This record gives sequence, C-alpha cells and structure tokens, in this order.
Amino acid sequence: MTPQIIIVLVLTAVINLIVTLSFAVRTVGVTTGRIAITFSLFNILVLVSRTANTFQAPLLAKTVEEELKRQVTGNEGLFRLIILSCTIGSVIGAALIPSFQRMLSKAVEHFSVHRSVPRLFYLGFSGSGMQFIKENLRMPSRGSITGLHPVKGFPRKMFLFNLVATAIMTISVLCCVYAAYLNPDYRTTASNLSGVINGVATLLMVLFIDPHSSVLTDDVVLGKVSVSYFRQYITYMVIARVAGTLLAQLLLLPGAMLIAKLAEYV
Repeated sequence: MTPQIIIVLVLTAVINLIVTLSFAVRTVGVTTGRIAITFSLFNILVLVSRTANTFQAPLLAKTVEEELKRQVTGNEGLFRLIILSCTIGSVIGAALIPSFQRMLSKAVEHFSVHRSVPRLFYLGFSGSGMQFIKENLRMPSRGSITGLHPVKGFPRKMFLFNLVATAIMTISVLCCVYAAYLNPDYRTTASNLSGVINGVATLLMVLFIDPHSSVLTDDVVLGKVSVSYFRQYITYMVIARVAGTLLAQLLLLPGAMLIAKLAEYV
C-alpha cells in the first residue's frame, strides 16, 4: 500500500469521524442553552474536515490516473477499503460522542466567559486542559443502546432518509472516480458528476432531515420534548449513519456504472 493511499484512508476516516461527532452538537447546544455558540465552535472542526476533503479527492484521482497509465482496468478492493475507512471513522466518532459532548460543553462554557478562540486553544493544549480531556474520556454507556425502544419513538422516516443520504454521500466521489476505470474516455466528465449525486443527498438533508432535527431541537428548548427522547433520536441517527456507510458498499459498483454511462450523454 502506497503512502498516497494511506493518506487517503486516514483523511477519509477523519472526515467521517468529524461528521459523526456533529450529531452531538445539538445535544450540547440544548443542555448548555447556547446553541449558536456551540455550532460556531464546532465549525472549527468542520474546517478541518473540509480541508481534509480538499486533499482526499485529488489524491484518489491521481492514483486512478497512474493505474490507467499502467493499463489497470479496475481496483475495486481499494475503493471498498476506502468505504470501510468511512465505517471505521463513523464508529470511532460514535464511540467518542460522550467524551466529545463533555469537552464541547466545557469549551462553550469557557468561550461564553472569555470570548476568545485563541485563548480557548491555549487552554485546551495546556496541562490542565489535557488533564481535563484525559479525565473525561468516556465510552458510550450500555444503556444508550439497550435503552432504545424499537417501536416507541423510533423516527422511521428520518432514519431511512439519513441512511440513504449517508450512503449516497459516502460513494458520491468514489463512484465518479471509479467510473474512470469503466469509461476512461469520459473520465474527466465522470469526475465532475459528483455534484449530481451529492445533490440527491443534499435534497434529503435540506428538505427533510435538517428541518426535522431543528424543530426537534427547538421543542426540547421549549420543553415540548424531553432531553432523554432527544438523546434517543440522536442515537438512532448515529446508527443510521454507520449503517449508511455499510449500505454504500452495495451501491458502489451500480453507482459507478451509472456515472460511466451518464458521462456519455451529458
């Protein structure tokens, strides 16, 4: 395995880890009562994720270009390994949610007083900050999973939407890059079609998932919905995300074939 591929796998895992941690942000916002500050601080991690995403796609595309020059007709195993890194990153992110919630809550509390991001970073990397992180590392409790009710309060539509949206977003770039193996003559066109695939997932997020989550967040703040139900909802969404990365394994080749064919008619 080349260093280039290792970097792609690590970046992919980091991106999915941060996306999974985003589910904890609403819970922290509700419990601290400072939703705007919570999202603002989390955007620092989002910036890291977007930077990693900027490097991921070109590195993967370069790998494919080099293999096409060597007359390689496909490397399905590599792409499935990348999807596996999405699953691993999501699982690690899910395991870190309890710890992340404590750390982000502390960061929100500190920022509310001092209102300085540089000072927040200084505190985080100081001796006391590292000690706080060490003391607050927690694995998800067994009750967070065993306490889920499979019928009562199960958000079926939101679970399905998040499952499908995650699967599509996981394979969007991968399908377009893999299509270069299937239709080398149109590989440039195929590589630029990722936005088309992502558009479907974006519609699901913007029209259904995000509005429902936002309304539910407001209902918790207004006392219409209990915090325990909201935590259960977030747990279901995290499970849907992990399951979505597994579903992506099944959609990889059909999606790549669709893109390869679509590239001829664009």
